[in-house]
Amino acid sequence: MKNNSIDRNKIESLLPHREPMLLVDRLINIVHLKSATAIVNVRKNSFFVQGHFPGQPVMPGVLIVEAFGQAAAALTAYGINPKEYENKLVYLMSVEKARFRNPVLPDCELCLHIEAVRSHGRVWKYKGIAKVKEKVMADAEWTATIVERNK
Repeated sequence: MKNNSIDRNKIESLLPHREPMLLVDRLINIVHLKSATAIVNVRKNSFFVQGHFPGQPVMPGVLIVEAFGQAAAALTAYGINPKEYENKLVYLMSVEKARFRNPVLPDCELCLHIEAVRSHGRVWKYKGIAKVKEKVMADAEWTATIVERNK
């Protein structure tokens, strides 16, 4: 049985993302191929703060959606057979019902509660809720697929 949490180093081994675009710091409360909570540390020195928006920084909604996608990809890649995932990537296919309810400000821990709703072959459907200290910041549903990595 696998651990029910993984750190940033393990996430880097599962995803192609690197600084500054690797947004997820760790996954906790992992339920094999079903759900997890991703932790995103939104910092005052995060790459988007200087320009979005000067004097009143806020994490862009599109990066919250990106973090949802990264968290789901890490959950899926971590859960499937390593030999099956070898030379594969998880690509975002669509985003539905994304809603941004409150601004995500720097110096917070953004918790993304994600769930794999269903899978059909290489296509997976997910949903998630983003919270800061139990306050809902955003929610979304999205679809991703597992594809061959270009060599």
